[in-house]
Amino acid sequence: MKKKFVFLLVFTALQGLIHNIGHPVTPSLVVGLGIPDYMFGVFFATMSLGMMIASPIFGSWGDKHKKNRLIFIGLLFYSIGQAGFGISGNMYWMVFFRLVSGLGVSGIVTLFVSYVIEISDKEKRARNLAIFAATLTLFASVGYKLGGFLNNSPLFIQLLHTDNPGNLFIIQAVLNTLYAILILFTLKEEEKVVIPSKRLNLFKSLKNMKKVDFSFILFLIAVMFISMGSINLSKYIDVYFIELGYTSNQLGDFVMVTGIVSILSSLFLVPLFIKIKKELQLMIIIQILSGIIVLFVFRQARFLLFMYTIYNVYVLIRAIYLPFEQNFISEYAEEGSMGTIMGIRQSFVSVGMIIGMVLGGFLYDLKPLLVFDASAAMFFIAFVLFVVVFHRFKRKHMIKEA
Repeated sequence: MKKKFVFLLVFTALQGLIHNIGHPVTPSLVVGLGIPDYMFGVFFATMSLGMMIASPIFGSWGDKHKKNRLIFIGLLFYSIGQAGFGISGNMYWMVFFRLVSGLGVSGIVTLFVSYVIEISDKEKRARNLAIFAATLTLFASVGYKLGGFLNNSPLFIQLLHTDNPGNLFIIQAVLNTLYAILILFTLKEEEKVVIPSKRLNLFKSLKNMKKVDFSFILFLIAVMFISMGSINLSKYIDVYFIELGYTSNQLGDFVMVTGIVSILSSLFLVPLFIKIKKELQLMIIIQILSGIIVLFVFRQARFLLFMYTIYNVYVLIRAIYLPFEQNFISEYAEEGSMGTIMGIRQSFVSVGMIIGMVLGGFLYDLKPLLVFDASAAMFFIAFVLFVVVFHRFKRKHMIKEA
């Protein structure tokens, strides 16, 4: 494993840790201010909007300028956004600061992925991306746990008044600023060979992909629905835990376990399944299982038991799904169009995140269970679309036979 990749994993671990400290206490912060439940969706959708706007800009700049400087600038904006969100006390200002956070964090989200690709040998790229994603997931879970611990620790409550959720966002902003400085001075990258590029329309560039037709658009729409369902699960579980009477510390424990499950799946199951050439068929199975699991788990009286057991099956197969999806997309892309194709994919994912969280916010305000039912419905819709895509591709001999 290259030294640069090991260093990147250390940076990734710190990112996951620091950027998730505030998540366990966000429900307490919002509820304590008397803000309606649907605003959870608005807050996250606004942050996703910022990411959707700024990610292509950071990506383009990152091809021409030093990534460490761009990440540093983005992280400073993220610190401002997080601090403002925690202390403003006004939901309209909080929406604004969510946008600032989204604009800022898009730098590291976009440029770290491109950095992994640049420093990885082609045959190890998929494996390294899986390890990168697993590391981020694991330490995001640790960040959840740390946030819950700080919020409930008598020592830190006495020293830093961490029982006030807003103070945790200040702590996060300070740590994130120190993290930005560390990246500025220690992240090394290859010398750039800048190739002049023309301004391109992303959707027109679909015409340059081989073997692509309406089936591929259907595939991307399915990806959007999966994004809608999975983002509602990951975000509204936080709120639901608190509403059921569990503490932020218990929430942190659960999220840490899901992170461990995810990284074990990425490290041990993904390398096995990635050898199977029937990616689309496996994604079809994953979506139907995901929908069934979500419909079942959230109706159980012994909620915590089923979350730690059955729900973690969803976490496991979710970790398998992502590299399959990326491999499938890359298999049907022309040489030299990978960045464009992945940019289009990210656009569909971002749209799904925005629509999903806004819809989820209003559904949760009506009845919490509706959010999780809607997530299951999104997975079932993706299942149907994947089946349609499979049969269309099979008729055109695009699906490889075993």
